[in-house]
Amino acid sequence: MKLAAVDIGSNAIRMQITKVTFYDGSYNFKKVEYLRFPLRLGLDVFHTQKISDLNRRKFIKLMKAFKILIDLYEVDDYMACATSAMRESMNGKDIVQEVKEEIGLKINIIDGNREAELINKSLLRLIDERAYLHIDVGGGSTELNIYQNKVKTASKSFQIGSVRALEDKVQEPVWQSMRKFIEKNVSPKARIISIGTGGNISKIFELSGPKTTRKYLDSAKIEETLHKLESFSFEERVNKLNLNEDRADVIIPAGKIYLRAMEMANSQKILVPDLGLKDGMMQVLFERRKTL
Repeated sequence: MKLAAVDIGSNAIRMQITKVTFYDGSYNFKKVEYLRFPLRLGLDVFHTQKISDLNRRKFIKLMKAFKILIDLYEVDDYMACATSAMRESMNGKDIVQEVKEEIGLKINIIDGNREAELINKSLLRLIDERAYLHIDVGGGSTELNIYQNKVKTASKSFQIGSVRALEDKVQEPVWQSMRKFIEKNVSPKARIISIGTGGNISKIFELSGPKTTRKYLDSAKIEETLHKLESFSFEERVNKLNLNEDRADVIIPAGKIYLRAMEMANSQKILVPDLGLKDGMMQVLFERRKTL
């Protein structure tokens, strides 16, 4: 069985093709293709509320390339989901319809709750009876989910993201709304553990020190890593730290979003698994196909 997931974000667009193998009563997911293209749709939308003609043309070309790969790999099922930038753009639905008619690729524009639900599909195996705050920072939005005793007790999406923050498009009332949400749903006595998903927290984890068996970052280590990043110019982050250009400018504002959410919840450490929206889509596709 081969499955494909396309994650159309505000800062970049990703596609993963996975082969599911079955052996001796169990199954295994093996990644056979992964592509990430730096098309920053959010930059258009957060300034003009629509995707520009230039980026529309690039987006359609990219979807053609993805559809060719999906066909070449003879994928059994796929899911393509567009998040904050596409759902907030005035011409997002028209572009999605154009892709469907011209290419035959169906794209779902999902809201923040559905986005969080899909991401959580990949996190359930990490959750135990303790209290958790799941933080997923994208280019245009941040999804928060709270778990207690292995049950999700609250979830909300906020218009706070790395590209928005970079462009100074996050309003203070939105931060206040996030704080109220956390204070309402997290007990002051709870020793809550954060879980961070998203490319920026994964890269911060990677840059934070030598790779060991540790899976957590404490807030002090995040601050230390961000301070190090701030000491480099954009060009130095790209050339000395080997960051992609579309990562080098947003990684600091993204890191500060994780820190601020952790501070609101009085959370001292964050678990950083290598999981995200695409992994949740894969799980949904697998569950759908195995019942056929």
